Amino acid sequence: MKQVLITGANGNLGTAAVKKFLDAGYRVIAVARSGSALGFASGNKYFELHQVDLSKTDEVADFAEKAIHLYGSIEAALFLAGGFEAGDIHHTSETGVQEMITKNFGTAYTLSNLFFRHMMDYNYGRLVFIGAKAGLEGSFSKNAIAYGLSKSLLFHYAEILNAAAKGKNVTASVVVPSIIDTEPNREAMPDADHSKWVKPEAIADLLEYICSNRSDALREPVYKIYGED
Repeated sequence: MKQVLITGANGNLGTAAVKKFLDAGYRVIAVARSGSALGFASGNKYFELHQVDLSKTDEVADFAEKAIHLYGSIEAALFLAGGFEAGDIHHTSETGVQEMITKNFGTAYTLSNLFFRHMMDYNYGRLVFIGAKAGLEGSFSKNAIAYGLSKSLLFHYAEILNAAAKGKNVTASVVVPSIIDTEPNREAMPDADHSKWVKPEAIADLLEYICSNRSDALREPVYKIYGED
């Protein structure tokens, strides 16, 4: 049985991912800052939820050490925790940029660094980060500068990890969704055509594909899942 780590497990995408991976026969080691239970997974012996503040390096390191010691090997890790903040060039401070970097890059960096080393030791692993259109092209981040800058770091980071893992069966991928069809996004944009947005379940399907043997031949991948948007 493969084992997958999922951060941001209580979010809209995290919930869909947890469901998908449990259905696919994985043991799911879920991480959420709140630690509140996911009702649908209650009682499933292959699911556990840990309350971890991903912004605290010592807490993250302690969790990673215990998880690796307990399970021996963790084959996949999905870094779904993050957040969004709007703001154009006139309304984005350096502090705002730093806060977004902490939320979207920092929450992935320390934990992924530790699991990358672990996967390199075992010569197998899949690390998956959630990017954004705003992290790829400046035109998409002109009204969300801090967010775009923070997401752009994940693409470069994945490139670095893949360079370091050359010759090993360890890969870092970035999944780039368009607007995700969630209740908060619908409330924020009630007049948009929601039918064109990408469903969390579709992204979860892609995440499971990346972590499965079906993707073994792929290296340095960036997956754009835009729906019709």
